[in-house]
Amino acid sequence: MMKSLPLLSLALVPLLLGGCELGRKEVTQTGHRGTAMAEIDLVSGPAADEVPAPPYDLPEPSGQTAGEVYDNVQVLGDVSVEEFDYLMAAITEWVVPEDVDDPARAGCNYCHNPANLASDEIYTKNVSRRMIQMTQTINADWSNHVQQTGVTCWTCHRGNAVPEHVWTNPSSAGRVRAGNLNGQNAPDPSVGYSSLPTGVFAQYFTGEGGDEIRVASSQMHPTMDNMLTTMETETTYGLMMHLSQAMGVNCTYCHNTQSFREWQVSTEARSTAWFGIRMVRNINQAYITPLTGQFPANRLGPEGDPYKVNCTTCHQGQPRPMGGASMIADYPALSFDTVTAAPAAPPTEDEDTMAGEEVASAE
Repeated sequence: MMKSLPLLSLALVPLLLGGCELGRKEVTQTGHRGTAMAEIDLVSGPAADEVPAPPYDLPEPSGQTAGEVYDNVQVLGDVSVEEFDYLMAAITEWVVPEDVDDPARAGCNYCHNPANLASDEIYTKNVSRRMIQMTQTINADWSNHVQQTGVTCWTCHRGNAVPEHVWTNPSSAGRVRAGNLNGQNAPDPSVGYSSLPTGVFAQYFTGEGGDEIRVASSQMHPTMDNMLTTMETETTYGLMMHLSQAMGVNCTYCHNTQSFREWQVSTEARSTAWFGIRMVRNINQAYITPLTGQFPANRLGPEGDPYKVNCTTCHQGQPRPMGGASMIADYPALSFDTVTAAPAAPPTEDEDTMAGEEVASAE
């Protein structure tokens, strides 16, 4: 028996290493010396995801707009008819390519009645209009998060009519688990399989439960200004677990563990994430939730709400979606200015105190 133990240990080595990412790593220091704040990347890994090439070279404008040539063009009526056709061809490839399971719904027919392209009778056409406006708003008003990389429909859809990573409110019937949990949480993928509350997306990405994410006191001792219980702080931790999993990073990608709350010692990525949380909230509040009545029952969750976005919808496990690949330069119609404004900047320590908020942000 004793002789067989070394052989058993050797046999288990490949299994134990199966969860490791093999290959040469490159370490980039992101924080102050001695804080162990670093970003670790696989040198052999792909620099950026493959993205679809433009459908064809964008023709020079002829002088006519889409609104002059086609009927009922409500969002892109001012772009040239050449660019309109070019963008429609690209969106078709991004969202409903010809090789989807149901050929009758592939291509243009997914949104249009082929006998009357101007008709609004198919609900996906109305949804697509609003999604184009949403994309324009993100590119025009949320550059503090998407910067010059921008987004297109491909950033979320990746060839799927419904993006692969979306969420709805959990069923009010509760999750079924064996045994008595005595009121405790259970591991859930939405919070990185940690035993934390599962309603964090509704609370922070729709604003239904308040939009502040604050748990740490700015004072040495407890004060009446911070009356949060330990249980109330669990949702903040759950949100942080989601952010970490969505981007494939750990806490020190944004925070200095010497003081999670202080902005002065945090990385620039923390500010980018601060804007990102508010951008996701704006998308769900202003563009997706108001469309609830447009969707059929099979496009709604158990509580009747539509599929919404979170950080994983775009990032899909990478710090920068698609490894930082940018497509927006090929589609100028998706960069038009809009009227929706983004927040000016993250709060500073002084602003927290001036506002009488004696608790600090963990985001």
